[in-house]
Amino acid sequence: MHAKGKPFVPDVDLHMVAVRTPGFTGADLANVLNEAALLCARAGAQLIDNRAIDEAIDRVQAGPKRVSRGMALEELRNTAYHEGGHALVAAAMQNTDPVTKVTILPRGRALGYTAVMPTQDRYSQSRNELLDQMAYAMGGRVAEEVVFHDPTTGASNDIEKATAIARHMVLEYGFSSRLGAIKWSDEDNQDSGLDGLQARKYSDKTAQIIDEEVLKLVERAHTEAWEVINNNRDVLDELVRQLLEKETLNEKELAEIFANIRKAPERELWLSDEHRPVSSQPPVPIPESLQNVSSAQSE
Repeated sequence: MHAKGKPFVPDVDLHMVAVRTPGFTGADLANVLNEAALLCARAGAQLIDNRAIDEAIDRVQAGPKRVSRGMALEELRNTAYHEGGHALVAAAMQNTDPVTKVTILPRGRALGYTAVMPTQDRYSQSRNELLDQMAYAMGGRVAEEVVFHDPTTGASNDIEKATAIARHMVLEYGFSSRLGAIKWSDEDNQDSGLDGLQARKYSDKTAQIIDEEVLKLVERAHTEAWEVINNNRDVLDELVRQLLEKETLNEKELAEIFANIRKAPERELWLSDEHRPVSSQPPVPIPESLQNVSSAQSE
């Protein structure tokens, strides 16, 4: 609908736009295509092509591109290892979406970014998917630790994301065996009221356990990322070499680099309580008719 009336090259891939823009509103999609049209007009092109759309998506998601060559070479290399750490851990985990792009071109306030995009709409997430998200969020910080032995402040937003996921898991999703399947946070997703003035609805002892459980989850993610990067240092170094040469790597180029990646092992089965063992009986198979419908919708 938003592409109607706009001039595109014959091989434009609107499916790629849909894959790269999960959660976008209609206004966001319209903004992407309008931005692509402006980019082509500035370049003197008459038709909107895939490169313009790709750049437009990046602009809407992360801001306009800045020139990386103005950065000190040491900082550029550090950024390449940081983003490479994110991408490597994401690719090595068992429950993550595909890594579709890695760049060390600065955008907005970010010195680079890694795109991990779902292949289909998703309305809920499993515990293991959330643990994987935490692990690859920590991947940039861990790469700096492993390679340079001196991490930078560039991972502050990543640590914030990992901590937020851990707190949601403990406070809202019931993913803590010690605290049970209880919603400990208030409706506004805060465990305390406005400016911390409203009394929380649990004891000091429970607050201490919450802090301990959040720390345990983040530390586990940190360790998982550390193991992946140490087991795949050769892959990380090759990824960084190509990032320093090309600045941006697409999904196909990344797939070649990650061809021999050593995947992280499956996690042990999690039980909400050791006295509640899970059933060994598998789920019923998905009917073939539904599988055909799902395949048709994704094409």
